[in-house]
Amino acid sequence: MIFSDSKSFVAGDRVERRLAAILVADVAGYSRLMHISEEATHARVTALMTSGILPVIAEHCGRVIKNTGDGFLAEFSSAVDAVRSAMQFQGEVYRLGIPDAPEQRILFRVGIHIGDIIVDANDIFGDGVNIAARLEGIAEPGGICLSSSVLDQVHGKIGIEFADLGLRDLKNIARPVRAYAVVPDKTPGGGAAEAPPAAAPRLSIVVLPFANIGGDPEQEYFVDGVIESLTTDLSRIHGSFVIARNTAFAFKGKSPDVRQIGRELNVRYVLEGSVQRSGNRLRINVQLIDAGTGNHLWADRFDKPAAGLFEMQDEIVSRLANALDAELVEVEARRAEHSLHPDAMDLYFQGRACWNKGMAPEHLALAADFFERALVLDDGNADALVGRATVLATIAGSFASDDRPAQLAAAEAAVTRALSIAPRHAGAHLALGAVQMFSNRAAQGIAACERALALDHNLADAHGCIGMAKYFAGHPEQTEAHIREALRLSPRDVHTYRWLQFAGIAKAQLGADAEAAGWLRRSIEANRNFPLAHFHLAGVLAWLGQLDEARAAARAGLALQPDFTLRRYAMNALGDNPAYLDGRDRSCQGMRLAGVPEG
Repeated sequence: MIFSDSKSFVAGDRVERRLAAILVADVAGYSRLMHISEEATHARVTALMTSGILPVIAEHCGRVIKNTGDGFLAEFSSAVDAVRSAMQFQGEVYRLGIPDAPEQRILFRVGIHIGDIIVDANDIFGDGVNIAARLEGIAEPGGICLSSSVLDQVHGKIGIEFADLGLRDLKNIARPVRAYAVVPDKTPGGGAAEAPPAAAPRLSIVVLPFANIGGDPEQEYFVDGVIESLTTDLSRIHGSFVIARNTAFAFKGKSPDVRQIGRELNVRYVLEGSVQRSGNRLRINVQLIDAGTGNHLWADRFDKPAAGLFEMQDEIVSRLANALDAELVEVEARRAEHSLHPDAMDLYFQGRACWNKGMAPEHLALAADFFERALVLDDGNADALVGRATVLATIAGSFASDDRPAQLAAAEAAVTRALSIAPRHAGAHLALGAVQMFSNRAAQGIAACERALALDHNLADAHGCIGMAKYFAGHPEQTEAHIREALRLSPRDVHTYRWLQFAGIAKAQLGADAEAAGWLRRSIEANRNFPLAHFHLAGVLAWLGQLDEARAAARAGLALQPDFTLRRYAMNALGDNPAYLDGRDRSCQGMRLAGVPEG
């Protein structure tokens, strides 16, 4: 809900003003609710206003100035009445919504401020209204946020507690405002609002014990080991909240409602699965479930030989951890799209989801925009700093800019700051490694990636980047082993297309053009929006004498990155090893034969 900025209203020659307590309320997630069902949402909001809100405001001598459909503006002559009214109708709205499914529940945010207002016959204006609206924007769903001027008036007069939110910079408000959140009184019969349950943390998950279909004791030991390792490894994902194994194992042998588990443990996601032997093979099925709705979000299946399963446990856990990391980012990004008041982490997840789509310019531009917006809201957000560094390094390393040194310097500054905030952030060490590799520091880059792997051994992309660094350092014969290790740990990874390209250009540097073409074709099959794979394929096909196919590959690359030129590619070497430089010259000659422009 948006209110206009302050304006003057003149009655004759006099502007009518008065001091008032202003209350602004808005339905949390209104756009999402309307998307689910417009008519039902409108009817429920109208019913709540009629039966649960308007009578309470009138009872406390308040006046509703305007109803905007998704919220309202009201004024009171007393701050005490405004806060008491808000506490009462918030409690009533919550109680009336208890029968609704969690994803359909209507909750209001409320902001209250005392200020001098300009009065129209049908409206009120002024900074006081604007501040109340901004306070509403930072309130939790079902919560009440008020300014220090309101707290000064109600302190000691209302039997409730307040949480100090500190000085807040509010949009279009010149000076910071100290904000407070109402902490509801939960004492029986207290008459105060019942607090809605706290929102589950982002990336919060419980891994339930898998069902052992058939009851084979050997399977039981194996699957318990998988669950224990997976619980540990998921906790390595930066920002994750994973329920401890002992708590999760309390549900073993039971068939609980995942929504009830979500409420009890306050988690967003539940991972459940089963293990079944079929002949000499073992089948593992897993499902990721939204704990709020019970909806299945993702599923996968693993079929492995029964012999040597314990040796395969680490591989299975790594594959699950990597797949879940990517899937959780995507789900969190979809949640954030429906947020009316996205915070820095909402924007980070949307940026990460764009980055995961591939290295096409439009995806990189969107990802960069989300990360920058996140940093505007929270300039100390380590995840967003890593995201910014990753995008800048990617643009520099993919020859998509003529200002590579400046971009790499900015990327290194961002990731260095991220590591000062979160020294054990595995993704930050990986990003630093990539920046160093693209800055002719392959050995340092490899060391940074090894540090990332020490913090998170499932970080398959670190293996992929080490393979790339070996190519830069003039050891292309060592690249393939690292790429195969990355693929073993995460065969469906969002970065697979990059790893396959690294293997392809390493083979090309060795003069193995037929093998190089095979790897590069696999890269393009994994992601057709990656320009460099098309250009490198064009080069090796030209050396193989397949000029028609080479020219088609060059055209496909230029369709994705029209400003790519051999001049830019040639002048931006990523290392100084003679073998690497010779391989680049050979690639340039092949691309030239395929019709890549000189620039």
